[in-house]
Amino acid sequence: MMSMSEKVDNNSRELSQGLSFISSKIAERHLQRLAYVYVRQSSPKQVLHHRESQANQYQLVQRAESLGWSPERIQVIDTDQGMSGQDSASRNGFQQIVSEVSLGHVGIIFGYEVSRLARNNGDWYHLLDLSAVFGTLIADCDGVYDPRLYNDRLLLGLKGTMSEAELHLLRQRLDAGRMSQVKRGEYRQHLPTGLVRQPDGTVIKDPDEQVRHIIELLFPKFVELGSCQKVLRYLKQEGILLPRHQTSGLHKGEMLWKPPSEAAIYDIMRNPAYAGAFAYGRKQSDPTRRIPGRPAAGRIPQPMDKWLHLQQGVYPAYISWEQYLSNQERLHQNGHMYRERTQGAKGAAREGSCLLQGLAICGICSHHMRVAYKPTPRYTCDALAKSFAESICMSLHAPSIDEVVVQAFFEAIQPAQLDALEAILDTQHKEHERLCQQWEDRLKRVRYESHLAERQYNSVDPDNRLVAATLERNWEEKLRQLQETEEEYERFQQTPVSQPLSPQLREQFRQVSDRLPEFWPKLPNSQKKELLRCLISRVILKRKSADTVEVKIVWVSGHYSMVYAQPPIWREEDVTGYDDMIKKVQSLWQEGLDDNGIAAQLTQDGHRSARSLEVSPVTVSKIRYKHGWHYRRGSLELNGFHTVRGLATILGVGRNWVYSQMHRGVIKASEVSRHPQTRMYLISKNPELIERLRRQRAENRST
Repeated sequence: MMSMSEKVDNNSRELSQGLSFISSKIAERHLQRLAYVYVRQSSPKQVLHHRESQANQYQLVQRAESLGWSPERIQVIDTDQGMSGQDSASRNGFQQIVSEVSLGHVGIIFGYEVSRLARNNGDWYHLLDLSAVFGTLIADCDGVYDPRLYNDRLLLGLKGTMSEAELHLLRQRLDAGRMSQVKRGEYRQHLPTGLVRQPDGTVIKDPDEQVRHIIELLFPKFVELGSCQKVLRYLKQEGILLPRHQTSGLHKGEMLWKPPSEAAIYDIMRNPAYAGAFAYGRKQSDPTRRIPGRPAAGRIPQPMDKWLHLQQGVYPAYISWEQYLSNQERLHQNGHMYRERTQGAKGAAREGSCLLQGLAICGICSHHMRVAYKPTPRYTCDALAKSFAESICMSLHAPSIDEVVVQAFFEAIQPAQLDALEAILDTQHKEHERLCQQWEDRLKRVRYESHLAERQYNSVDPDNRLVAATLERNWEEKLRQLQETEEEYERFQQTPVSQPLSPQLREQFRQVSDRLPEFWPKLPNSQKKELLRCLISRVILKRKSADTVEVKIVWVSGHYSMVYAQPPIWREEDVTGYDDMIKKVQSLWQEGLDDNGIAAQLTQDGHRSARSLEVSPVTVSKIRYKHGWHYRRGSLELNGFHTVRGLATILGVGRNWVYSQMHRGVIKASEVSRHPQTRMYLISKNPELIERLRRQRAENRST
């Protein structure tokens, strides 16, 4: 029988053999790289309450030091705390480790167990493949593994498979336990506003009478009015607020009174709890619709026949079950009628004349704007009206907006813009060269300091141990700085650099920019939209004044351009600069210009009419007559001159006699002019002319 001393010796030999086996896997190249310690717990509850697991994982730092890594080369990744290891889409820490492994910067990865790193074989084997390529070790609480070795790779693969299977078993047990509670009617789910769970588990109606009265008001109003929109407008008209019990966020557990919205009313009408029924599985997960980083995404509402469990008479009811079914049928019919109306609207999505369909964004509420194909196409937004019974945000003239967007699109593909792009790329290339030079200078300096520290250490007397130890630490510090600088420079070199435009690509762009405006009117609307979407991400519209729309074009690059559209309006008084235009009309009229001349001058000065980008003579005429700037045919004087009627009145003759004197030359041509607007004859106020005409009149009488 083996003695106690022999057992101790055997255990010591096994321990030493294990340590020597581990140390044989760790080479010098591993110690020169970084050691990553990955710390993760699956839920926020574990992070708050399971502190011992955190302590065990953070102790891996001491294990890394015991295996030969210096504290400066050990990095702890704990940014994924409270996140599940089911996938890596939302785990930035795990993605950082994968990227660093792919760059060859990681010597070893420490995890308390495989399940801390990943519970998904896709993520796990991807990390193993990269570790095998770049020679990265993986360590857990059981040992150190080299993915390049067959036995270690096989063992790591088995651990990953068991970790994924363990997650499946845990979920299966939790789901089975939950369904058992559901079938017994003991499962506690969130109750809607109006129902309250007491400490003993029983559910009653809310003790607040105001809350009950509001809930009891909604259901008969829906039966009376027939739609959620009409109920919303009724509540808005009467100034009624809706109670909402907050289940999360800053005001969790509180009862807030909020303005009514269509979504809130719809949720109340759809919830079977108000009919006293317990329903589980109204929304079920669809893996094809999951969005990475959003765990709650992909939950799709299901029809009633696909609910996992339905039990009536569990809660106190506000309405009967028959009334609930009737309400659901009414909601279904309302949705069916809406789909029929929208599908029968004028203009299909791909062939409609509005080129910004799907791109136009409301500048007030940030919702996508709809297209209304009326006699004149318009971009409209009624999101606030639909959700909160407010007035519509905007209704904008589509052709004028499309025109400025298309013009901006043409300018974006012009050779001048390509020159600007080349200038930007050239600037970026020069900046990259300057940074390269800076890194090279930095490397030279660090290498020089490292060699200097080495020479100082080699030249010191070995017997002077105090100085030698100090110089040795200085040398190690310089070597560490050199290694870090080289790694950072390697990362900088792997940063992508924008390449300049090739001559072939530039020529293709030039040909497109020259020919596209010519062929644009001949293209179908669907192709026009596709071309615009190649460069434009979205277009944000906002009315700045009655006749000005701010158009913010966001390009696919992230940059934006600001242009302004001037749509036609109804009233001339709403035109920007209308008061200034009135003053100019008066000034130009007093200078003697006719309506055509005034209109041309106003257009040249940048003014416009309500429904045209130019000022028309009709507009000028309306302004003049509105302000009394016109001439009467019966006037005796005009602008300091005699009219023909006025001169005839003074002489006591008929107007024809005055005309005859003008034709005979008695009234000289230098004494006569014509008014530019009315074309009336204007005769100078000259006493000699009056005396001469009187003598002529006397001679005619004597004859």
